[in-house]
Amino acid sequence: MSLRRLNRHLISVLALLAPITLFADSPYLFDDTPLSEPLGHPEWFKESFLDLPEDLQQAVESGKRGIIVYFGQQRCPYCEKFLNVNFGASDIRSYTEKHFDVIAVDIWGVQELTDITGEILTERQYSVRKKTNFTPSLIFIDADGNEALQLRGYYPPYKFRAALEYVADGHYRNERFSDYLRRADGSLTFEPDELNEQPFFDQPPYALQRNHFPAAHPLAVFFEQGNCHACDVLHAQPLQEDEISDLFESFQTIQLDINTNTPVLTPTGEKLTARQWANKLEIFYTPSIIFFDPEGNEIIRADSVVQFYRLRNILNYVLSGGYQSHPNYQLWRSEQSHAYSN
Repeated sequence: MSLRRLNRHLISVLALLAPITLFADSPYLFDDTPLSEPLGHPEWFKESFLDLPEDLQQAVESGKRGIIVYFGQQRCPYCEKFLNVNFGASDIRSYTEKHFDVIAVDIWGVQELTDITGEILTERQYSVRKKTNFTPSLIFIDADGNEALQLRGYYPPYKFRAALEYVADGHYRNERFSDYLRRADGSLTFEPDELNEQPFFDQPPYALQRNHFPAAHPLAVFFEQGNCHACDVLHAQPLQEDEISDLFESFQTIQLDINTNTPVLTPTGEKLTARQWANKLEIFYTPSIIFFDPEGNEIIRADSVVQFYRLRNILNYVLSGGYQSHPNYQLWRSEQSHAYSN
């Protein structure tokens, strides 16, 4: 057994045997069921009247690069992880405070908000407009009022730190975030044969075209890479749950290494390599799972940290056809449960 596969096995054993509190500081290992107690916001977040043009003006006048609009929910475990782990790192907090003001928005809130164009709407309406399918979501707005970057879902500290620097240093003006990260990691190489396997993955050739003739099942595409701890955790935890693996049996499911030239006929009929397709889709996090409908249209993507509860809900959202009546995942979850969703 290779060292990498031994590490993967140890992750699986720890996940099964150790109490979840052992991983309290881990960005990947946590219970993602709704919190029993509501979350608050850090005291250093800006006290805002939710007038974003005014907030931006004040941030710029104080020498900052812009503002970050933070979209959260009171009982969201991913939000708790972001606030405690990411902003719990002193370097991330100090860098954020130096360059940005953070404005908190409740995605279910009914308070009036003035968006960056001056339009007045509720927090909830603004959240739906900005397609905050997952919380926490963050929108970076630069000094000129332009949207520099949007992150949907929870990312580990190293990825969020890169996002902060990408915007604060102005790289967003010249390149996409995915290209920025790829350039930064350009010296790294990964073994293409070191991916985790699952019995529900289809084998090549990958002929995925479905825009001319609809397929019988929706499509799930896993984009992964070697030397990926987050990929190992996904396979060792959520994908080991029978409920999750059974749901994937109702999909056509493939796995691609984003660093290879594996040929793919995409859902829209393009002939690309796995590397080219990942770049076109602007994949900047592994593992990412992109879901397509039988006609080849992208439905939703899980391209941030995901655990059992959220992944199960995404799979049900796709398989039930909920996306057809509710393009916004959060609204669908709210209607399903009439309570908190994450």
